[in-house]
Amino acid sequence: MLRALGLLISHGVALAAGFVLGIYALPILIAPDAPPVSMISATAQDALFTTTFDKNRQDSDFLHWGEGEVTIGNEAITFVGELAPGPDYKLYLSPVYVETEADFNTNKSAMVQLGDIHSFDRFMLPLDSAVDINQYNTVIVWCESFGQYITSHSIVNDRQPKESPYEIRGFHQGM
Repeated sequence: MLRALGLLISHGVALAAGFVLGIYALPILIAPDAPPVSMISATAQDALFTTTFDKNRQDSDFLHWGEGEVTIGNEAITFVGELAPGPDYKLYLSPVYVETEADFNTNKSAMVQLGDIHSFDRFMLPLDSAVDINQYNTVIVWCESFGQYITSHSIVNDRQPKESPYEIRGFHQGM
């Protein structure tokens, strides 16, 4: 009887571990190819805004995180970096800063969902012309299936006038 109970427990633990591992690995195994780097680079050159995901978010943990650069242009949003693998990731824009699941759930009705994220090292999502990017200040990756916050960051204006190194030294460009 004791042996049967031990086998039942050990097999149950193995089954549970396999299930958890499957949930983690399945999105990686079925993920489509990410867009080519050249396509993302060309789109990112026309960015109006840029920001960086990092692991230092309040609700990010060892299973839910993202690192990399996000660019937002008139026609697309791109990401190059790494996201923790998971199912059913969505990209959102929020008019208020969001860094926790509670913040996300409180403000979800004011957010706009931009699309599905299917790859974990880079993606490019079209930006609907009806979306006024100036009305939003945060870009968020959210796991819809499990209601999990993955990562977010505020949007930073990247179109400030840039000084040329020649102008700084008193020279004019083209010399």
